Amino acid sequence: MMGICGTYSPDSANGRMLEIALAYCEEMGAETVIWDNSVNSLPFVGEDGCWSHPSVEEYKEMADSSDAFMLSSPEYHGTMSGVMKNHLDFLSFDQTSGKAFGLMSTLGGQSNSNTLNHMRISARWIHGWVVPEQVAIGNVRRAFDDAGNLTDEKLDQRVRDLAASLVKTAEYLRGIR
Repeated sequence: MMGICGTYSPDSANGRMLEIALAYCEEMGAETVIWDNSVNSLPFVGEDGCWSHPSVEEYKEMADSSDAFMLSSPEYHGTMSGVMKNHLDFLSFDQTSGKAFGLMSTLGGQSNSNTLNHMRISARWIHGWVVPEQVAIGNVRRAFDDAGNLTDEKLDQRVRDLAASLVKTAEYLRGIR
């Protein structure tokens, strides 16, 4: 299971959300990995030589070997971050067809589903199967305690439910691919 973060910092709220969600996936027996943008960022799609860039090749190999993807992006101006969109643009049917996707987003203000909807469309476009459970966290600055844990038990349960759905769906889809 591959985690993809829509920010460059693993210490961001979205990086923390990926860590929490993937830890729940691991509790259910999944092997997980997070693409670390702070260590190995991708070039912009369309830059000269971008498709043969070593980071892109490594990223696509990691995606090839994954059975599922957990995405977590901040919402900027009503949509996913440019970092997330760029990561999705480097994926194709070869890496994602018939694989499960889980979606999470964070917002500084009131929660809404724009980013989730846009990531869902992108995942479907590359033949991914998006699980119906999803998590959007509004007022993200208040979502975590000093130790980095979610402060709202209901929200934490929703992340657990998303992780369980992603693991079960990935197992099912792996069996029929």
